[in-house]
This record gives sequence, structure tokens and C-alpha cells, in this order.
Amino acid sequence: MPQTDPFTYNVPRKLSDQELARALRLDAAAELDAMNLYEAHIEATDNADARKVLAFIAKDEKEHYALFVELVRRLDPQQAEEMEAAGPKLDAILAAPEGQSSEEAVEQAGNPAESAAERDALRRFTVGSLFDR
Repeated sequence: MPQTDPFTYNVPRKLSDQELARALRLDAAAELDAMNLYEAHIEATDNADARKVLAFIAKDEKEHYALFVELVRRLDPQQAEEMEAAGPKLDAILAAPEGQSSEEAVEQAGNPAESAAERDALRRFTVGSLFDR
């Protein structure tokens, strides 16, 4: 049976943290793909042994995915900021009344002390209106 040449994936130089973060995002995507594949196999069979082994492997893939995401967070400060903001942003979106856009919900949650009148006044600024000042 042919095996992968261990030197196929050698690169001529070391990766920067930014390049490594990009590569790890692809690795994380592969883990998600594997998870979905194994879970689909579990749903597609009644074989108890196969289901047990596939569930064990799928759990490992979830751990691998989590480790890749954490490493990317540590390598990419901008990604870390987005991840920190995601929880509060999601809470604001989920708490918003029906019909309110997610942007409005996040904007209101991001600055709750600001009144609706103040927000409306800020929205009325245009490039042209600033020339009169």
C-alpha cells in the first residue's frame, strides 16, 4: 500500500505566526469536516460497535478542533478580540426584539448609556453636514 512521502509537505522556510494561524484555521476546518462525517456515519448505522467507535473518534475530533481554535486565538490578537466580543454580541442579538436588525441590537448593547435620541443625532451626520461646522 502506498504511503505519503514524509517530505512532501516540507516548506522552504518557517511560517510566521500569521501564516501559521491561517494554516491552523484550515486544520480546524478539517476537524469540523471529520466530526460531521463521523456523526453522519453514526446516524446511518445501527451497528452498536461501529457507533461506539465512531462516537469515540468524533469526540477526539471535537477536542482537536478546540485545541486548534485556542492556538489560533493565541497566535492572532485580532482573532482573540473577535472571540472575546462574540459572547456579548451573541447575547445582544438573541435578546433583541423581533424585527430589530442584529446591527441595531449590537449597537444598543455596546453602548447602553447612550439614548435613542443621541444615536439618532449621530446617524444624521453626513460628509456634507460636517462642512457647515
